[in-house]
Amino acid sequence: MEYKDYYKIMGLSKTATKDEIKRAYKKLARKFHPDVSKEKDAEDKFKELGEAYEVLKDPEKRAAYDQLGKDWKSGQGFTPPPGWDAGFEFKGGDFTGGDTSGFSDFFESLFGRHYQQDVTGRHYGGQFYAQSNDRHAKIMINLEDAYKGTTRSISLKIPQTDQQGHLINKTHTLNVKIPKGVKAGQSIRLAGQGGTGFGKEKQGDLYLEIEFNKHRYFQVSGRDICIDLPVTPWEAALGGSVSVPTLGGKVELKIPAGSQTDKKLRLKGRGLPGSPAGDQYVILKLVIPPVNTDEDKVLYEKMAQTMMINPRAHMGV
Repeated sequence: MEYKDYYKIMGLSKTATKDEIKRAYKKLARKFHPDVSKEKDAEDKFKELGEAYEVLKDPEKRAAYDQLGKDWKSGQGFTPPPGWDAGFEFKGGDFTGGDTSGFSDFFESLFGRHYQQDVTGRHYGGQFYAQSNDRHAKIMINLEDAYKGTTRSISLKIPQTDQQGHLINKTHTLNVKIPKGVKAGQSIRLAGQGGTGFGKEKQGDLYLEIEFNKHRYFQVSGRDICIDLPVTPWEAALGGSVSVPTLGGKVELKIPAGSQTDKKLRLKGRGLPGSPAGDQYVILKLVIPPVNTDEDKVLYEKMAQTMMINPRAHMGV
């Protein structure tokens, strides 16, 4: 999948106003409309133009797209970075309007069906349906916050256009209670913190979808935690107890004698809290000591002579 530079497609700068975007679209749409254009690949260019306009005309999609940063170039291989859309507050309802079925995989990866479900709240609890004044945001928290529970000050950006048509971000700051044991993908509902209702309609709610910041050594799946644990050859071969980090502090883990690399061991109940609590899985990773001295070399040579094995015998070699 290739990155698309929507500003380049429309011949615009990143500071373009709402009116400039609209004028550029009208001009290029006349130029590349398949019914009248004699340009080569007019139909493809017309679709690409419609896709760029769909993003840049909408302050919410445009702000999220702009957050991808300046490091991407048109045509470069692209995968959405984790948390690329975090920190923005979006209105409820469908994120995309009209027929976008002909748009690229790039658009789909950012604003397609998966993104609509994440942002609009349609999947929350399997029963929630967004109201017009409800709002939604994705926030990034540390795994330790989910394990212990905490209260955090969160600042969200609300994309808008000013009177001159420039894109601006209004800031919404609030204190959020992070429940103990919350999982990635779950949402926190803040009643009355959404958009202003119309007429007699009450103030909407704000739904915060949880995502975890990348941890230096833990990986998460639901409530379960996984960690790659380096072990020496003698710890794996002879067995014994080693210290293992967990979210609740270090614990002692018994390694069975004769363990091999990638062996999986379980620490029951050491994952995220819940009913039931998740587990922590420990994946053993053998670390081979380097040969730094002549004595090291002699030791390895002695092992080769006394512990004769062929680990490739099952391959017939």
